[in-house]
Amino acid sequence: MDGLFAVYKPQGVHWKPVRDSIESNLLKALNSSPPPAPQLAVQFQLLSSGENSSSSKDLLRSSQPPMTGPQFHKVHVGVGHRLDAFSSGVLVLGIGKGNGVLEHLCKSHVTRDYMLEGEFGKATDNFTATDHVTQDKLERVLTMTQGANQKALITYSQVDLRTQEAYKLAVRGLLYPHGKSPPILTGLRCIHFNPPHFSLEVQCVNETQKYLRKLIHEVGLELQTCAVCSGVRRTRDGPFKVENTLT
Repeated sequence: MDGLFAVYKPQGVHWKPVRDSIESNLLKALNSSPPPAPQLAVQFQLLSSGENSSSSKDLLRSSQPPMTGPQFHKVHVGVGHRLDAFSSGVLVLGIGKGNGVLEHLCKSHVTRDYMLEGEFGKATDNFTATDHVTQDKLERVLTMTQGANQKALITYSQVDLRTQEAYKLAVRGLLYPHGKSPPILTGLRCIHFNPPHFSLEVQCVNETQKYLRKLIHEVGLELQTCAVCSGVRRTRDGPFKVENTLT
């Protein structure tokens, strides 16, 4: 078995038990499958001159070794971009030769999508219980945050925007950092606002889930309040989307 596949990791579970459970289930499935049909070999006997040649059919014993236990003892399942225990969503795994492709995927600068759930606290700009956080104010903060990340993306992409080719890449959103870089947001918008709850859609590279939770906190500070992250869900990892994951 060779290839890549994606599973949905639930919140509250570390990625290791998910990987171990898949390895265990694959081993059970392989060892419970019926053995292949025995192969036949035709053997021609060498006879002295004048005698009629004959042939006989024997089972290839090498294709049916005596089994005293499970045929398979280990299946290695590799893990791509990992999710911590507090996050959920797309977790890409590799098996067999697919682990080499998985390593290439991890080293490439594919973007990942997340849904972040946040909740604003009770801190206010004038110390009174007023609803000073509005969706317009939130979207202005998100626009400024994305603008700062866009500048960082240009810096780490190491391209000269004065060239026509680089300008076209920037307009089409195809700039990616080269080499090591800090987490960079390539897209950020609010998709749900019902105070104190709100949801953000994020596209990013080189991120960690801790960085994304801190982003919610910093958005709250920019709005002169406080905010905590109540959920991180990865909805895409490169070409793998949440609707195509195994559950």
